[in-house]
Amino acid sequence: MTISYALLIVGAAGMGYILFGYPILLALLSRRAPRPVAKNLSFQSSVSVILSVYNGAAFLRGKLNSLLALDYPGEMMQIIVVSDGSTDKTAEIGRAFAREHPGRILLLEVPHGGKAAALNQALARSTGDVLFFTDVRQPLEPMSLRHLVANLADPTVGAVTGELHLAPGAGGEQADMDLYWRYEVWARTIQSGIDSLFTATGCIYAMRRTLVEPIPDSTLSDDAVLPLRAFFQGYRVVFDPEAIAIDQPAVAGTEFRRRRRNLAGLWQVFVRMPELFTSRNRMRFHFLSHKFGRLMLPWSLLLVIGATLALPASPFRSWLEAGDLAFFALAIVDGIVPRWFPLKRLTSPARTFLIMNAASMAALVVFFTPAKRLWVPTRVDKAGT
Repeated sequence: MTISYALLIVGAAGMGYILFGYPILLALLSRRAPRPVAKNLSFQSSVSVILSVYNGAAFLRGKLNSLLALDYPGEMMQIIVVSDGSTDKTAEIGRAFAREHPGRILLLEVPHGGKAAALNQALARSTGDVLFFTDVRQPLEPMSLRHLVANLADPTVGAVTGELHLAPGAGGEQADMDLYWRYEVWARTIQSGIDSLFTATGCIYAMRRTLVEPIPDSTLSDDAVLPLRAFFQGYRVVFDPEAIAIDQPAVAGTEFRRRRRNLAGLWQVFVRMPELFTSRNRMRFHFLSHKFGRLMLPWSLLLVIGATLALPASPFRSWLEAGDLAFFALAIVDGIVPRWFPLKRLTSPARTFLIMNAASMAALVVFFTPAKRLWVPTRVDKAGT
């Protein structure tokens, strides 16, 4: 009985700190004067845009038009499109744009090997002093690249990432992640002001070319590995909310798979970069509380549930069990609750919480599955496009 209560307290304390304790501490730290970035919008540098694509024909025309419309000198921008063994019309579209814009757009066709392998191919052909990494699905605000590069006018900044917005009026599973994403943006803003982030948003981040080296082909999260390499060389990884990419809602049933892939990438990074847990990590407190805590949260939840079931029969145990059942019931019925119904304010966060934590546990598949099998195109809601 004593052990059950002790495990319950440990699990509840872990959940409480990750969900509420660290955000409160972060809010208190935000009151301190932030460490400014010497951003300069007049600063320019040659840029190589790296766009790796696997069966992204449905989005490639729009993405390339978005890149060509960026408010940045065309003669200073090289666009490299890598078709990673695509079986649709990705390569055909890329070839057409390369013919229309010789010298500006380069198409590389490589065997399917996963995103990291495709990025490595592009790195070998890049010429810019700045590398801008982006994905095929998200169009960019015209000033986004100019804002990213402006942050690199600060010699302490090695990498900079922008903000991902969901298309106006979009619904679906991604929209239900809104509360979680708003917290992430808030946390990134504060951490960037304190010193540095640990990861970037994969569809919109830029780095100094001198800090980028090829990564293992099995890498799932280039947007973590590459910025962290800059971080451990003493540079800052900063967040600029004025650099914006626009996303569409994922088709119902696909958000779990996407979250599993992203969190699998984090597990992979934590194993391959043990220095994150040492004093070499000058932001170790924030790393353990935020990034590592995200992956520990589901295990704290399981500990609470298991300890509750192991408690002796009592009104206290019945109260805890009723709370657990109510939470799972809210998550399960979310799919049939209309968006306008007030209960949606409870069911949607419950389902999001459940998806995130289930995806975190399922992400352990990264240690048993080839990385390229986890890199599949995300299907989006055509109605929101």
